[in-house]
Amino acid sequence: MGRVLKIDLTSRETSEYPWSNKDKELYLGGKIMAAKILYDNLPQKIDPFSPENLLVITTSPLTATAAPTSSRFNISTLSPLTGLIGSSNSGGSFGIMLKKAGYDGLIISGRAEKPLWIEIDNEQIIFHEAEDLWGRKTGETQEYLGSGTGKIVIGPAGENLVRFASIVSDERISGRTGVGAVMGSKNLKAITVKGNKAVPIKNQEKKKEVYKKWVKQLKDHPLTGKHLPMLGSAGLLSSLQANKILATRNFQSGQYIDFEAISGEALAENHLIKNKGCMTCPIQCGRLVEIDNQEIKGPELETLVLLGSNLENNSLETILRMNYLIDELGMDTISLGGTLAFAMELQEKGLWDSGVSFGQTAGLLQVIEDIAYRRGNGDLLAEGTKRLSERFGGEDFAIHVKGLELPAYEPRGAVGQGLGYATSNRGACHLNGGYMVLLEGLGLSMDPYTEKAKPALTIMLQNIMEAISAGGSCLFTMYAAIPRQLIENPYGRLTRFVNKILPYSGGSVSLINNAPKEALPLKLGMIPHLKAITAVTGINMTIGRLIEIGERGYNLERLFNLKMGLTKADDTLPKRLTEQLQEESNPNSRVPLTSMLEKYYKLRGWDNDGIPTDLILKKLKIIAGEQ
Repeated sequence: MGRVLKIDLTSRETSEYPWSNKDKELYLGGKIMAAKILYDNLPQKIDPFSPENLLVITTSPLTATAAPTSSRFNISTLSPLTGLIGSSNSGGSFGIMLKKAGYDGLIISGRAEKPLWIEIDNEQIIFHEAEDLWGRKTGETQEYLGSGTGKIVIGPAGENLVRFASIVSDERISGRTGVGAVMGSKNLKAITVKGNKAVPIKNQEKKKEVYKKWVKQLKDHPLTGKHLPMLGSAGLLSSLQANKILATRNFQSGQYIDFEAISGEALAENHLIKNKGCMTCPIQCGRLVEIDNQEIKGPELETLVLLGSNLENNSLETILRMNYLIDELGMDTISLGGTLAFAMELQEKGLWDSGVSFGQTAGLLQVIEDIAYRRGNGDLLAEGTKRLSERFGGEDFAIHVKGLELPAYEPRGAVGQGLGYATSNRGACHLNGGYMVLLEGLGLSMDPYTEKAKPALTIMLQNIMEAISAGGSCLFTMYAAIPRQLIENPYGRLTRFVNKILPYSGGSVSLINNAPKEALPLKLGMIPHLKAITAVTGINMTIGRLIEIGERGYNLERLFNLKMGLTKADDTLPKRLTEQLQEESNPNSRVPLTSMLEKYYKLRGWDNDGIPTDLILKKLKIIAGEQ
């Protein structure tokens, strides 16, 4: 659309933020676009809750073009949970409406004197007082704001600066890194947006052709066309159990004896009403479920695990109620579940009378409310795992990276995923970390314990997924990039051959990672995002160019974090995961992080301290400035 809107809440002034054609080609959109804006405008470490912090909301080239799974939008900020770059990607209607209002992005700065909400109607920006909305839950707030618009809102948790508070759009959640707390710190309760502008398409006929084939690919693939629609992401829980990567009892184990009770199969059999999903999505992995005679949004994989096996909670009904309440209060189920599990182990070890215990679900709904309103022990739990460990001890089993709690995947059963967690720019994130578990058990089955090729493969997946996200697609679309034959016949000769040679692919993968974009001028059919972006924007998007854009984004986020005080020591995992064996009989069942990290830095073009070298910054056309 060619415009980025900036709103200063302190002065209530609006302006346009410059975003050039060169910026569009180098940074594309989404989280990479947001990283560039944050890097250029936050020159030094600040308090994330200060008015100087920015809330940067960005769309992508494919947003509002009817591309499959493209109702995504990104929210980035300086995270109050980690003190580093925070980003959260969501579905919902907000991104589409923002684009139709004529904006590629929205930058919120300053702090309102009193609670307010903002209405954007094409070029018209209206500030509304929000005292009557302050204190309301997310569903009630959205109902008050009416239909026909895209919305983002916060709940009581954001208002009370819970460090893992979320932002909600429809039923989709921007959950991670505390973006909702930053919105609350600005006294901003909600933003609504609507517009009627047409999104320009470079080649309309080519776009239609590409989209038609893309939808067919997604529907024909066993993962995106069968497993995800049938069971949602919750269907992966049983696979995590089988591969010993199901986070259990604060990551003390990778398997849970009662996993079947909280599985995707149990959810579908006992509670599912119908599938539901984001706009423009043919996968429809969301769940609409029934509990207590009420139809509500069902939990995804992360929620089932972090509020289930990781708490030793085998009550699916309790998880459904917790998930609904957490969304209504506006919090991240992953960080909340991880924090509760740590508090339970602190209780077990006598380090803090936290009031919560493994396997005890009675009273958890009240604890969740106490966190959102910062009452009693809830005030401390609202600070997250890292700050609890600094106060009460237990650092060795405080399961976080850079202050962000780990998702559902126990990395001692997939060591490449462990490397991804340690090097992820936003902290422990399976997606920003590269989602190596897709190759280590959830899609393919390469040796999950070997170090071989893991650094190179991690870098490749991190770069590609960073760019796919910036282009505007849901990362579930990457499942369909795995040839369906390998999924449909997991024990076949071809699949076994691929799994066997992957550990020896490091050299070849590194060549691809380091090749100039001109050396890879291909538009691979298994990655239709390339042809889609080309048809929409006119940018000749090849696999080489896509990888380079992702690499640029990853390095730019790294530079921002270094500016905020990140050091090599932050690229680590809790000692439970690197020093304690998951299985006493398996000497490889821990994450060999030190050796993998050394190789990772070298292959990334970073020095021994994890700082990008001038050579890599020059290659990527990044102006580093002061670090």
